[in-house]
Amino acid sequence: MKIEQFKMERMQSTWENVVDYNLSESGVHPLNLQELVTEKELQEILRLELGYTQTNGTPPLRENIARLYPGASLEQILVTAGSSEANFLLMWRTLEPSQEVIFELPNYMQMYGLQRAFGAKPKYFWLREENNWAPDLDELSRLVTDKTRMIVLTNPNNPTGAILSENEMTAIVSLADKVGAWILADEVYQGAEREGRTTSSFWGKYDKTIVVNGLSKAYGLPGLRIGWMVGPRDFIQATWPYHDYTTISPSALSDRLATIALAPGNREKILSRTRGILKKNFPPLETWLKGHGPLFRFIPPQAGAICFARYNLKVNSTKLVEKLIHDKSVLLVPGDHFEMDGHLRFGFGSEEEYLLAALARVDEALAALD
Repeated sequence: MKIEQFKMERMQSTWENVVDYNLSESGVHPLNLQELVTEKELQEILRLELGYTQTNGTPPLRENIARLYPGASLEQILVTAGSSEANFLLMWRTLEPSQEVIFELPNYMQMYGLQRAFGAKPKYFWLREENNWAPDLDELSRLVTDKTRMIVLTNPNNPTGAILSENEMTAIVSLADKVGAWILADEVYQGAEREGRTTSSFWGKYDKTIVVNGLSKAYGLPGLRIGWMVGPRDFIQATWPYHDYTTISPSALSDRLATIALAPGNREKILSRTRGILKKNFPPLETWLKGHGPLFRFIPPQAGAICFARYNLKVNSTKLVEKLIHDKSVLLVPGDHFEMDGHLRFGFGSEEEYLLAALARVDEALAALD
């Protein structure tokens, strides 16, 4: 099996800890350990034995995850090293060469690369900018056939921050059900809504649904590397052995800290913090973008610490981002990493002072281009 270069992750891995200002992240400024645990919990953690844990996640962690998915049992949950491992295991477990997969664009492109690497035949349906990043359901309907194995989407969406309506979700479920296709719903931005109303999950809407989520984005805990998948019991139990070939088990420390983060009460506090950051930071970014007149056009994101803006310059987006890196030590995400050149993804989940300083550097670069 050969893989294509995952362009966004390769650029981020190379530069995110090198530049002065990193606006490529799609999550919020991370919590520190002192903010997450009490003194009593910290003392318990100091006595934690750092051995192998239950490889599909300890029962207390899976109990806290199960609370988020009405009717889910512990056997329907597999804990992974971030949602990216969950996505990898699902693609590996599910896809065979020449199988037909329908993939939403723009999107996080890990699953795009994995589909192609495993020899599947991806077909693409688009969220339409002219429709406020809503999907073209007629286009999707034309793409779905009896050969369709899976429909893959991210909701809330990355990079647009758009959220599917209930009617759109119902239509997608109906199309999948018509041909017996799986729905893989990456819901890692659920809980990071600017207006506070939690995005509806695909869980419970259709029997052949697998939901992926994790602590990296809405929870501000990317360094724990904890994700999970939830699905039908037989499917999850058949996927668990694939985990034996990758990370085997979550880290004992991450499992314990994730259990604390997802405990009732703690989870709500963490998500409230996230929404507070988004509500505070988006207005300055919005003002900055609008202050450039016709240079930028954007649809305000409904969720996530991300804004996907079209720019009116005759320059490739990767070349523009490379110029920002080398001239101003600022990292953004180019639109062509989502198959949409002429756009930039701005992350606004950092501390406000940091965000404004980074945007000032971008201003300097834009002035030089003019």
